Amino acid sequence: MKASDIFVKSLENEGVEYIFGVPGEENLDLLNSLKNSSIKLIVTRHEQAAGFMAATYGRLTGKPGVCLSTLGPGATNLVTAAAYANLGAMPMLMITGQKPIKKSKQARFQIIDVVDMMRPLTQFTKQIVNANHITGTIREAFRVAVEEPPGAVHLELPEDIAAEECDCEVFDVVEMIRPDPNPMMIAEAVKMIEAAKMPLLLIGAGANRRRPSEELTAFIDKTGIPFFDTQMGKGVVDERHPKYLGTAALSENDFVHCAIERADLIINVGHDTIEKPPFFMKKGGTKVIHIHFSSPKIDQVYFPQLIVTGDIATTIRLLGNQIKNKDNWDFDYYVRVKDEVDMHLSKYSEDSRFPVLPQHLVHEVRKTLPEDGIVTLDNGIFKIWFARNYPCFQYNTLLLDNALASMGAGLPSAIAAKMVYPEKKVVSICGDGGFMMNSQELETAIRLGLNLVVIILNDGGYGMIKWKQEDMGFENFGLDFTNPDFVKYAESYGAKGYRPKNDAEFKETLHHCTRQDGVHVIDLAMDYSLNHHILNVLLKEKSCNF
Repeated sequence: MKASDIFVKSLENEGVEYIFGVPGEENLDLLNSLKNSSIKLIVTRHEQAAGFMAATYGRLTGKPGVCLSTLGPGATNLVTAAAYANLGAMPMLMITGQKPIKKSKQARFQIIDVVDMMRPLTQFTKQIVNANHITGTIREAFRVAVEEPPGAVHLELPEDIAAEECDCEVFDVVEMIRPDPNPMMIAEAVKMIEAAKMPLLLIGAGANRRRPSEELTAFIDKTGIPFFDTQMGKGVVDERHPKYLGTAALSENDFVHCAIERADLIINVGHDTIEKPPFFMKKGGTKVIHIHFSSPKIDQVYFPQLIVTGDIATTIRLLGNQIKNKDNWDFDYYVRVKDEVDMHLSKYSEDSRFPVLPQHLVHEVRKTLPEDGIVTLDNGIFKIWFARNYPCFQYNTLLLDNALASMGAGLPSAIAAKMVYPEKKVVSICGDGGFMMNSQELETAIRLGLNLVVIILNDGGYGMIKWKQEDMGFENFGLDFTNPDFVKYAESYGAKGYRPKNDAEFKETLHHCTRQDGVHVIDLAMDYSLNHHILNVLLKEKSCNF
């Protein structure tokens, strides 16, 4: 059998549905083998966007998303997506082409060491040098991609190897069973939780899956221990739950940090400091129990006193079964924190000024979307407002990146989300800066016939850095730009474009777009003038004496 054919059969055997990418000359054998495959090739307009789509597919399904590029510049364009997937624990396989390795075809034209380039950005990277090694190498790549922590893997398929004949069998896919936690560690965790006066539960990105979601909800219902979550842990437990205190959208100084600072024990489930830390540990301060699939990396801000590794859902179920609710637990202060958080988050949510305040935008999006609607965020100052103010009712319904925090991922992530969940409403929220980094994928969305809403938050500059610039006392400099006419730009691709002129028109437009077929682009003027006052001045002046 031809090597490229067995390569595709191995991918089919792994359950691959889509390959996102931009093929090149060095992929032509593989491309020909895909013609009669059940795998659908999704041609994108940039390799980086293909990588973001594959990573998002992996994030939502737990199965490695697959993306494809040619050699040289095609492969280098995957680098950001590789880091995005690897830091964000999203299983993804990148396939890159290469010139023939047995006989020079064009000297060193376009040739770089892609395997070595990918090494620090992936869990596994390898050049296939023998067609008979293809099936075993693919099985190993998929195994590593989903091993905890999940992440990016990379295979390079040279042009001459892809054209070879081979004699090899496809490997069986063996289900990976995550180990149960050590019973001694469970007993110690129970002892620490029962002895605490003000235990507090933190839910991070690693718990953003179905079984941990179910077990954590049951654990909170039984024990009554209040919880908060990280940006990437939002929605693991329904944030309408009365024990939910808020999201740690900032690393310190937000109102939810009043509860964190008062806690004498934090039960940290599924958080890794690759995601921006929701709190900083101090020597002699609050104790922390680390509960995760794998051990933490210890540094100066995170050094837990107890480490419980193993399947998260099983760990939480065992803890819930063994813990006895204690009279010494005192959650009264957390109730007051919750009231304070709710009061501050509700402020400006109904403010109808125009351009729109981010708090009001968040409120209207939440009001418009159903419980299972998905919002994908690009990176920008609005990400903080959505993390703080947008209540998630289900896991994986607010897709943001707080690990690499890359711009340009919002639209590609929405495309992948809509492909995984075609029945769900999907809205992509992008800053004008981030949108323009992969705006060409509007054509991909339209070609695929997707129903999608894209809201471009237009402030004519890099708002996140402006906020930081102001906080550090610098003058506004170097962060402004001009934009195209986004309505005409959307229409040039075949999408429908809108530019609301007031708040009422925005509400009407949003309601209309989320209920119509096709790709809709809303150019929305934003008012970020309160960012510094609310996120810096007010929080630094706050008192936790509730």
